[in-house]
Amino acid sequence: MKQLRRRSTLVATGAAAALLLIPAAVAFANGNGGSDTSLRALGSKQGLRIGTAVDAARLGGDKGYTDIVAGQFSTVTAENAMKWESVEPSRGVYDWKAADQLVRFARQHGQAVRGHTLMWHNQLPNWLTTGVANGSISDAQLRDILHRHVTDEVTHFKGKVWQWDVVNEVFANSWETPQADGLNADDFWIKHLGSGIVGDVFRWAHKADPKALLMYNDYNITGEDGTNVKFQAVYDFVKNLREQGVPIDGIGEQGHLDTQYGFDAQRYQADLQAFGDLGLKVAVTEADVRTFVDNPTDQVPTDSLAQYAQPYEFSELLKGCEMVKQCVSFTVWGVYDGDSWIPGTFGGEGYGLLYDVNLKPKTAYSTLQQDLRLAAGAPRHTNG
Repeated sequence: MKQLRRRSTLVATGAAAALLLIPAAVAFANGNGGSDTSLRALGSKQGLRIGTAVDAARLGGDKGYTDIVAGQFSTVTAENAMKWESVEPSRGVYDWKAADQLVRFARQHGQAVRGHTLMWHNQLPNWLTTGVANGSISDAQLRDILHRHVTDEVTHFKGKVWQWDVVNEVFANSWETPQADGLNADDFWIKHLGSGIVGDVFRWAHKADPKALLMYNDYNITGEDGTNVKFQAVYDFVKNLREQGVPIDGIGEQGHLDTQYGFDAQRYQADLQAFGDLGLKVAVTEADVRTFVDNPTDQVPTDSLAQYAQPYEFSELLKGCEMVKQCVSFTVWGVYDGDSWIPGTFGGEGYGLLYDVNLKPKTAYSTLQQDLRLAAGAPRHTNG
């Protein structure tokens, strides 16, 4: 859940190009599909995992939701169940119930798990932020607490989590003033522990599970805000970490888009490839394409062009990943519009996912299905 691109320019390029896109929609009565036409099955034909973020509390109790997650996706991300406030609501007292449930579900359905997230400035437990604010937790103690948290959580899920979003969103955006190294000086962790904490967290996670893929995850790092400033900062920083021997395996490009802004698909793919050329895996980790809607309940787009622009931009996100052999997974941030983070974060916007508020597949779904079908063949992606 991120606050994204603050550019005010309204651009119609994506929508205009989308008018030329006529998806060869495949008939799906319930949106679940068979093993030969599901997103997961089609992605497997090129070695690419297709995933979604999951609300663990809905699994089992909501059949329509559960069937889509099980039938369509080969990897699942814990939307909230693995965040610090969820797993350690009271200091020293862990609650793994929801996260363990998701891991069991994934194993039962042949899915890989993406762990999200170990170090982030949001959704921290109250005991931690309060202690830092009132001085009862010193910076030295904070470092020790973070070390223990990373070690304990990664150890708990050792051998069960395929990718970890180890560090999340510590770089400044193009509209902010960064440190000399591009990091956000106001980030909770950077402010208290300095830039060296980034490398340390990767070292701690690797020691706890040497076989997990360890990712840096962020938004606007492939030029979505109209510049390559943030991309360059992350690229330079990660390159330096790799040269120091820090065990960072990959980059997670979140992929949050908005139809009111232009999307430079060529730059996006080039930036993914540049990370790949560093010897890193890349993944699209939180894809959605939001637009203006009538209300947060029905989420009917107010602009008729949105029905073309949304699948077009989703398609460009996927195709960029498909064209980069180091891209190992493509994950949508949520299952359906009725359970999306977007309306609560961006006033007047929604309609960002592959399934509508009634759990019915949208044109964006059949467009991705078509893209995957066209790219099927000898596996060209290396999953790790």
